[in-house]
Amino acid sequence: MNLALLFDGDFISADRVLLRGRRLEHLNGILKASTGDRIPVGRVNGAMGFGEVLKLSDQEAELQVTLAHSPPPALPLTLILAMPRPKMFRRVLQTCASLGVKDIWLINSYKVEKSFWQTPWLSEDNLRENLTLGLEQAKDTVMPQVHIRKLFKPFVEDELPTLLADKRALVAHPGMTTPCPTHLDGPAALCIGPEGGFTDYEVAKLGEAGCQGVHLGRRILRVETAVPVLVSRLFDACQ
Repeated sequence: MNLALLFDGDFISADRVLLRGRRLEHLNGILKASTGDRIPVGRVNGAMGFGEVLKLSDQEAELQVTLAHSPPPALPLTLILAMPRPKMFRRVLQTCASLGVKDIWLINSYKVEKSFWQTPWLSEDNLRENLTLGLEQAKDTVMPQVHIRKLFKPFVEDELPTLLADKRALVAHPGMTTPCPTHLDGPAALCIGPEGGFTDYEVAKLGEAGCQGVHLGRRILRVETAVPVLVSRLFDACQ
């Protein structure tokens, strides 16, 4: 945890917060904090700064916070991701948040098993928890938005064309003839398929919506690897 992310419920006054649970355990067990220490903090969707420890116990920590700095800029990227396997979904979410991706669309695909959509990691609380971990790692405060679409065809036909407007639209898929571009300087949308990739039908539908097929070379990567490789390739190591 490189930054303690503060939620509205943590504030007991305009510049005072109480920390409990995981963040308190980090203060006591990892940082070995004591009264008077300063730690990096940031308010969700707000400014960053530091918190001075006023009181510290096994039950809670009281901090006086000073927030004066803006978070790092978000990537101008809309990420459209076939629902990953639950065992890697948490890592993918945290990675996206750490990289500065703020607009995430989880979609269905023929190779996405129905059971994937039953994972408890899709609950609002669990989504927030994993996005929070990614933000704290990267010292960011702006919470990504996650949109869930369980029907492929209606999403691609009815929503995707509008979503792609004024963006460089790409679908990463093995076997494409065009290498993934680099050093983009404008808004982009990136579609990434499930393990095994999109079907030919799905690639064609994404192409009809305006996506250009691109590849990363001959190697086939897991989703959890492909996401950071593609994003950092498009946007210069994520600025």
